[in-house]
Amino acid sequence: MQTISSLDDLLALEGKEAGTSDWVTITQEQVDQFADATGDHQWIHVDVERAKDSPFGGTIAHGFLTLSLIPVFAQQIFALEFGEAKLNYGVDSVRFTNPVLVGSRVRATATFESVKQLPKGVQITTKYVVEIEGVERPALVAQQITLVLG
Repeated sequence: MQTISSLDDLLALEGKEAGTSDWVTITQEQVDQFADATGDHQWIHVDVERAKDSPFGGTIAHGFLTLSLIPVFAQQIFALEFGEAKLNYGVDSVRFTNPVLVGSRVRATATFESVKQLPKGVQITTKYVVEIEGVERPALVAQQITLVLG
């Protein structure tokens, strides 16, 4: 994990790759819990027997479940150790480019695309590419915006 202690350290990383997270295995229990939390019980996610006959050959993770793992990946890749508060400001773009089969392992690579100084802090746009182990096309590409206040 990379520790970023100051705005100057962060500015030096603008446009550069921050690193890659560890692998995370997507489990059926995790998918079922996400379905319960969101109310999205579409069969392709939760019906293991029916999904065996789908084009995917099994259940797949919700795209938003994959997206929700970004904080897990980010904590493994870097730590921002400056500022008073770090706020999730939003996501500029998200593309779910490949389904994630339950049982697959995923990880993310983060790149600091832009760092903008604001009157009350810093706005960081970080690009995350979530890959599936052994699969060429990524599962997800997203640009997350973080505000570091103070």
